[in-house]
Amino acid sequence: MKPRGILLAGNWKMNHGPTAAQEFFRALPYSKKPGATMRIYPSFLSLSTALDSVNSAGKEIEIGAQNFHAEKSGAFTGEVSGPMLQEIGIHQVLLGHSERRQYFGETPAVILKKTVSALQQGFEVLLCIGETLAERNAGQTQAVLTHQLESTLADPICAAAFGTSLHLAYEPVWAIGTGMTATPAQAQETHASLRSLLTRTLGQTSADAVQILYGGSVTPSNFAELLACADIDGGLVGGASLKPESFGALWNLIPS
Repeated sequence: MKPRGILLAGNWKMNHGPTAAQEFFRALPYSKKPGATMRIYPSFLSLSTALDSVNSAGKEIEIGAQNFHAEKSGAFTGEVSGPMLQEIGIHQVLLGHSERRQYFGETPAVILKKTVSALQQGFEVLLCIGETLAERNAGQTQAVLTHQLESTLADPICAAAFGTSLHLAYEPVWAIGTGMTATPAQAQETHASLRSLLTRTLGQTSADAVQILYGGSVTPSNFAELLACADIDGGLVGGASLKPESFGALWNLIPS
């Protein structure tokens, strides 16, 4: 097992209402694996159902939110706050996903504000970063990822949380939902460069403790190869997390 452990996280995006969520967890094959964690990020409406489903089945599966608002309350129609999530038992949140950046205009400054607020409220944050195909083809991958991380690394609250309550998911935008995926060599190269950046900024101990997940068309056919790479600590899974059989197959590829 990897020294940092393995995290298999499923991002349902805008899929699976409460009924579908209940059916998913009922059918999901699950057995506890030492050093490995399964986590699902359902839609807001399915969070309570997901929590009830895993608790009643005795399955040690973490349930997290796909987003949250940096303010604890206020006139923010349509938003959900940290205290609301904590009231129902949610303690993990996914931030910075490329779809939030692309479709909802979330800038590095907005994402930093959310990340700091989440950490201050006691949440564990999985922070997403990634480049577009045009940026990769232009040789800008490292520059883009550094830019997306620099304000987080410079913030003292975030810097202190890396490796404990703040971890990363590298999701090349060109590989999300396209069927394309980075080769294991490409993914490992990028993950290694990210860990080097963390080492230069935070020091070896903190950098070694940060889980860096790969996200981008992760499937049962490529997950084992990706997981075998030294700096890949699990997967952030989209489409393959929507069916219990495919997500269960990914889980079963993790060594016991």
